[in-house]
Amino acid sequence: FRYGVQVNSLGLTEEQPENNAWRILIEALGVTLSRNARCRALQLPTWNEALSLPRPWDQQWSLRLQQILAYETDLLEYPDLFDGSPVVAAKVAELKQAAAAEVARIRALDGALAAIESGDMKSALVHSQAERLARINRGEIVVVGRNRWTEGLPSPLVAGADGGLFRFDPAAAAETLEMVRATKRRRSQGEVDAALRRLREAARTGENLMPASIACARARVTTGEWADALRDVFGEYRPPTGVEGQRLDLEGARVEAVRARVAAWGARHGGRPRIVVGKPGLDGHSNGSEMIAVAAREAGFEVIYGGIRWTVPEIVKSAVEEDATVLGLSVLSGAHLEIARAVREQLG
Repeated sequence: FRYGVQVNSLGLTEEQPENNAWRILIEALGVTLSRNARCRALQLPTWNEALSLPRPWDQQWSLRLQQILAYETDLLEYPDLFDGSPVVAAKVAELKQAAAAEVARIRALDGALAAIESGDMKSALVHSQAERLARINRGEIVVVGRNRWTEGLPSPLVAGADGGLFRFDPAAAAETLEMVRATKRRRSQGEVDAALRRLREAARTGENLMPASIACARARVTTGEWADALRDVFGEYRPPTGVEGQRLDLEGARVEAVRARVAAWGARHGGRPRIVVGKPGLDGHSNGSEMIAVAAREAGFEVIYGGIRWTVPEIVKSAVEEDATVLGLSVLSGAHLEIARAVREQLG
């Protein structure tokens, strides 16, 4: 059994981001120390992924971590270091038991597809994240630099001209768009139309979509054209968001001050302020927008959140139709300034 791992960036912090380098190392050890369970491919996040997309140097730093682990240690030269460990055996048994219980629960819901369609699975994911953040906020989970040992010297990693952040280059986007336009000029429109007809027919009849998709790629069909052809047949699925009924158990003077301001606004205007949380773009990193929605509702806002992958016109339409007091955007694709500018322009 060979598997690859993408170590997640859920535990990385904006506060004292230099600490994230050690968090990444610890997570890498978790999937490499055991020879019998070692992953065969490893993708690590970068130290600044709580701040922005990584720059090339940031990606190189994470790559060097893997190379040092593989070539400057003798980790790969020994049998499994955990063989015979009663502690590890007990932990494995505990995980297997918990996994079996979860599988049984999902089967009782008529299977994974039913659990997805009902929103049960998404709700469980959002609940897990909300519970984790609530425990961090209460200090039950220690996060160095965030809720413990928060004072320290400034980090030189964010002291440069770019602040350690990836900066989106509009010129690069324009160049990419021109490449797409040039490809469309060079390709055979007849081949494109034939490939898309084949794709739609395969979708309608339930055939394997892969051969038709490969034919589309060879005809230089764009990803958007490919997706639109499938939307013509299947429509577009909007899954449940999972934020309903979740809580962060927010406490403290700052939270109470926010609630007081929200209540005062409601008293003046005859109703609660309404926030539309927009998640534009293609990135699927929804944790942030979901927790914003949960926190805003807990602070007294009426929240409208429709999930991920909305276009700018759809977000603007929602804000206008819902008569939003506040429109918030969660963008983790690196194009936040351009998307925010487009939203403002369309709002007029």
